[in-house]
Amino acid sequence: MLQVKELNQYYGGSHTLRNVDIDVPSGAVTALLGRNGVGKTTLLKCLMGVLPVAGGSVTLDGQNVTKLPPYARVRLGMGYVPQGREIFLRLTVEENLMMGLASKAEGGAQNIPAEIFEMFPVLKSMKGRRGGDLSGGQQQQLAIGRALAMKPKVLILDEPTEGIQPSIIKDIERVIKTLAGRGDMAILLVEQYYDFALELADHYVVLQRGEVVKSGLGEDMEKDNVRSFMAV
Repeated sequence: MLQVKELNQYYGGSHTLRNVDIDVPSGAVTALLGRNGVGKTTLLKCLMGVLPVAGGSVTLDGQNVTKLPPYARVRLGMGYVPQGREIFLRLTVEENLMMGLASKAEGGAQNIPAEIFEMFPVLKSMKGRRGGDLSGGQQQQLAIGRALAMKPKVLILDEPTEGIQPSIIKDIERVIKTLAGRGDMAILLVEQYYDFALELADHYVVLQRGEVVKSGLGEDMEKDNVRSFMAV
């Protein structure tokens, strides 16, 4: 579904991403792992078109999107939940979710999918509350719901458990498993919480100094000693 081939990116004189190859298939969770500062968030921003790439390609469902702007990638089916959530604090929960529909072509359905409220019931009960009045965990659920409003082909999540209470982490885990289990969505998960990634990953990729240094099946993460690449 989503393929990254020989992707390179620079920041000033620093070579931040080096010939990165990643394949993110439908119906599976691909965990992107590594210590802080190895280039994970930079890679996600390149995938979404927020940062330009110096070389290589990004392909979505067979279409080269490497040079497309972010809004065009979203329209083609890429959903992004950034680190730190970045919801609209002054807008209501319902208005935030409606923003997830903003890139739909004119004349397309503009109703919030009912399944978002089924997956995150708290959002339904708080539709009229401002995003800034929600707890951190509720804001994270809102950010995921906003990305899902467009019914993306690929869902990209940047550290969804950061600063979240354990009960909501379990809710997010359940939703990710449900989405992957449907078989029609590819999920790319960046995560520092190793046990969360271990529970969800069908495949894993480890970045170190901007390079892919290890990859494999999620079920082999313990055997492959992936935890050592996440130590502080």
